[in-house]
Amino acid sequence: MSLPPVGWAVSTARVAYPDAVAAMEARVEAISKGEAGELIWLLEHDPLYTAGTSARPGDLLAADRFPVFRTGRGGEYTYHGPGQRVAYVMLDLKERGRDARRFVRDLEQWIIDALDAFNVTGERRCERVGVWVDRTRPGGPEREDKIAAIGIRLRRWVSFHGIALNVEPDLDHFGGITPCGISDPRYGVTSLVDLGLPVTMDDADLALKQAFEGVFGATRPEEPPA
Repeated sequence: MSLPPVGWAVSTARVAYPDAVAAMEARVEAISKGEAGELIWLLEHDPLYTAGTSARPGDLLAADRFPVFRTGRGGEYTYHGPGQRVAYVMLDLKERGRDARRFVRDLEQWIIDALDAFNVTGERRCERVGVWVDRTRPGGPEREDKIAAIGIRLRRWVSFHGIALNVEPDLDHFGGITPCGISDPRYGVTSLVDLGLPVTMDDADLALKQAFEGVFGATRPEEPPA
């Protein structure tokens, strides 16, 4: 049996992180009760750091640089800010197989397929969550940069939090944390624009929408949560 189309909402103005989390949690509760449909919510935040459930205090390198929020998602420290497309993913896994590991792989595939629209090869790394780009030069040392982060939580099999794709954020802002707890100098952070691609947020949104439909199914337009 096919599932109903997933709501697809895009906020054009930046959304305060506490407001976004409150709206997301309310929608997750409504989905779990059968009172609302699934939703993907695309937005941007002002600069901030979030600490996941595995965050280590020593990985916050500049505590006074931007606001820091504790969050219930999995993972460690990450950065959100202008030029980064955050997609909050509120899907009902009771209707999608109740398989958390497969769900994370599907999220990775969604990002990989979206990057393919810009001829960027995104790759999985079994020991490092997220989507990575190999930037090793011929004959040079190994170099890989993360272009998208994934951090989710499930509540009664409904997902929340989601993904963050770097379109054109200020990459220096990642310097206030050890992103995702990875301090190895071989592994950094990049963005579509950092890779030399003149990609706008609208371009990224279109690629994300088309790739999402290829992995998860049809969407329908919806207003962002109040």
